[in-house]
Amino acid sequence: MKFLQHLINQKAQTITADELLNYAKGLDIPLKREEAEKVSSLLRRQKVNLFNEQARASLLREIAAITNEQTANKLNKLLTTFLQ
Repeated sequence: MKFLQHLINQKAQTITADELLNYAKGLDIPLKREEAEKVSSLLRRQKVNLFNEQARASLLREIAAITNEQTANKLNKLLTTFLQ
């Protein structure tokens, strides 16, 4: 299980803006290119353990500051699809 968690966290930490836009489009999440670039940059800088609820909540607050709360909640839905 730790191996899968590591792979998922690694993918989140290396996701590009284009990949994020593709995932968001597939889930009908309104995300602008500029926002995707900022969010992917944030994910690379922070190296957050997505399986830690407190760390993920803190990350989502920062994402809400970049985008908006509704988009952050939808991105949380995207992240949780990776965690299942």
